[in-house]
Amino acid sequence: ATTATPNTSSSSSSLLLSSSTNNEEYENSDSTKTTATATATGATTTSAAVEFPPPLTQVERLQRAAKFWSSAIPIVLSYYSKDAELRVKEAFTGIKLTEAEEETIWNEQHEAGAQKLADTITSLKGFYIKTAQIIASRQDLFPPEYTEALSDFTDNVDPLPVELLKAVVAQDLLVRGEVFEDIFAEFDDEPLGAASVAQVHRAVLTEKYGNKEVAVKIQRPSIESKLMGDIANLKQLAKTFRDSDALPLDYYTVFAELEKQLADEFNFLAEAVAMDRIYETVTKDENGLPCESPIVMPRPVQGLVSRRVLVMDYLEGVPLSRAAEEMARKGISPDSPEAQLFGRKLLRSLTDVFGRCILETGFFHADPHPGNIFVLDDGRIGLIDFGQVKQIGGRARETLAKVMLALDERESDVNPADLEKIGNLALELGVELADDAPAEGPAAVAMWLFDGSVETLPGGYDKGELSPNSPVKALKSFPQDLVLVGRSSILIKGLSNRLQIPWSLSKEWAPTARRALEGNNRQSAVVATDGKGSKIRMRDVLKLLKTWSRGKVSRSITRLPSPMRTKVAGVALRLQKRREAREAK
Repeated sequence: ATTATPNTSSSSSSLLLSSSTNNEEYENSDSTKTTATATATGATTTSAAVEFPPPLTQVERLQRAAKFWSSAIPIVLSYYSKDAELRVKEAFTGIKLTEAEEETIWNEQHEAGAQKLADTITSLKGFYIKTAQIIASRQDLFPPEYTEALSDFTDNVDPLPVELLKAVVAQDLLVRGEVFEDIFAEFDDEPLGAASVAQVHRAVLTEKYGNKEVAVKIQRPSIESKLMGDIANLKQLAKTFRDSDALPLDYYTVFAELEKQLADEFNFLAEAVAMDRIYETVTKDENGLPCESPIVMPRPVQGLVSRRVLVMDYLEGVPLSRAAEEMARKGISPDSPEAQLFGRKLLRSLTDVFGRCILETGFFHADPHPGNIFVLDDGRIGLIDFGQVKQIGGRARETLAKVMLALDERESDVNPADLEKIGNLALELGVELADDAPAEGPAAVAMWLFDGSVETLPGGYDKGELSPNSPVKALKSFPQDLVLVGRSSILIKGLSNRLQIPWSLSKEWAPTARRALEGNNRQSAVVATDGKGSKIRMRDVLKLLKTWSRGKVSRSITRLPSPMRTKVAGVALRLQKRREAREAK
């Protein structure tokens, strides 16, 4: 269960004023070593001095860039070399390899490239960890040799010493006269997770600060300059090979957008405000009335947030990246009714959350990967790490809503009028295709991205991203404003493919898109049109009770004994499949 009651009293204004002792002296680039004590100025006791790691020098930055380039370029070129070798061999011998022989050769190539990339990321860490997370979460885009080799990077990074991180906490949160123990009754030495930007520790607040279990997110000292240099290297590499057919996407655009998003990840004050904004979106229905959120979100603790430290609710569970391992430990088979029911719940929860955030407000979590999605002990879905968020403009959001409706309302996948309408909207979003792309190309891209249930794409395109005839290959560029929207939709699409559930985001998002276009904002039921006050309708109350009871039943199933749980889950799964079949008619 979630072990801490959400702090619903947190407010953005209080969070912005939460730390008056923020100290950035360790960022001083003129100093090679900086020391700091583990208490704030004026504290009654002082811990032993802690030495902060200095920022990278110019020479170190050049050395880091050189190591990246010396490792990355040979990996990319090895694919060109292997392809040329096979072509020359076929031309001289006249012998064409069978599909099985070609697959064996390329599997060996992938294995060698994946191992070299993993070794490079292990050595360099930094933003390259983020790249590994993206690759590891995209089993439908990258060869299995790469996703498997990089899967350990999802949420396992070498942790920093706890004394160093306590010093950062003390610098930022302690006020005059306080010591560390005035805030924390307990503080675990072992981290819950260590990522490229920050490290998280479980703690318990003292009675003065709420007496509850929390997670404390602490930024790694001197990390900002290192990560920004890393993404500059990735951008340059992607730009060098931007016009190459070997890459399935315009990765330069992707990394350019991630560069802007990464800058916000270093400000935990902004992250706390983002958590509150998204919480407000998902806990209110289309009429502005309270509803049960499809996911569980940690809430920031008022007064304990700074630019480098974020204290928030603690969620008891495991990341999605370790869910299979946890199910095996509990004796749950991947093909069991419990696993299938959970898969559908996960798919539904992520679809609802991202659909509402993207189409209703345009403000959404922009870093979804298996390390940030949690499976809680009571079976609910948790979402953490709001360091990367995205706000898309009103015009783009409106056009995106029109795309969802055009896809959902089309008569067929080949109707020329429908394809023209969908294609024009895709072009309006800023999608650009190669000059030789067929007229159906823009519509094919939209269908590929937002409708995983489609059997055949128009224009003769293949559904597989790795296929030479994929619509992704026809993309000349993708609008930066929508890169992270695409990342969210592709995550859900990849999940539905793994679960073997045909899933159309356009169909699921269409009701929300329709309300957004009709101007049915969340205040419509709260603010009466005649100015006489608010009206709460009985059907809204019944809807809220129905949603609440459904959630209670779902959580109750997880607490049943194993044999009974399997039977109950089987019945629930059959009912859900029947409901899905009725809705599909």
